Amino acid sequence: MSIMSFLAKLSWLDWVGLAWFLVCWLGYELVVERGWSGRTTLHEETHKLRLGWGRVMLTRNPRIVDVALIGNLLPSLSFYANTSIYIIAALFAALGALDQLMTAASELPFSRVISREATEFKLLVLLGVFVMAYFKFTWSLRQFNLLSITLGSVPHEASEEELELHARKFAAVNSCAGNDFNRGLRAYYFGMAVMSWMVSAWLFIFATVVIVIVLARREFSSPVLKALTEYRKE
Repeated sequence: MSIMSFLAKLSWLDWVGLAWFLVCWLGYELVVERGWSGRTTLHEETHKLRLGWGRVMLTRNPRIVDVALIGNLLPSLSFYANTSIYIIAALFAALGALDQLMTAASELPFSRVISREATEFKLLVLLGVFVMAYFKFTWSLRQFNLLSITLGSVPHEASEEELELHARKFAAVNSCAGNDFNRGLRAYYFGMAVMSWMVSAWLFIFATVVIVIVLARREFSSPVLKALTEYRKE
């Protein structure tokens, strides 16, 4: 199959919608996680709390509270990882029942008739989104296990510089695990936009914009961010 024949499987609006989707998803991650916005974000404030947790952790002996807190984070990760597997299996089943899916989609408002190849491609994109979510959740789960090892390696007695190093290491590993968990959740959000692509390319573009707005509001101007910044010690 030539490149031109492959591109012809989707309309120009579909390709524009897909490009816009990728720009929004990848661009949002760069803006939030690399601090390109220049504004205070929930991402940054959460890391400060993790660093504070690491420093308080050093004063506890035994550190049963910290072990319990890490253990409290793992069930939600396991839930999302397992759910991702079910979604991936359902999408493979949908690929096997493509004709029925196309019939159901054609009966929805604002939908249009699309080819079998286009529907298959859109399902594969959606499948790729949730496969990425699964990898993010499982990698986050492993990193939280490494966080437990990091906690266990902290000595009871050491110099202040060494203890500060352990606190920063604990916070860094904690943030790495939490960031990948957030990336997995973000894939779920953007996966909902891809689902709307089955109905209309315009709806796909609109849903992507709405999701970015929702995520940006939570990251830059949510009540929880205001609570974290308003009551912190300057």
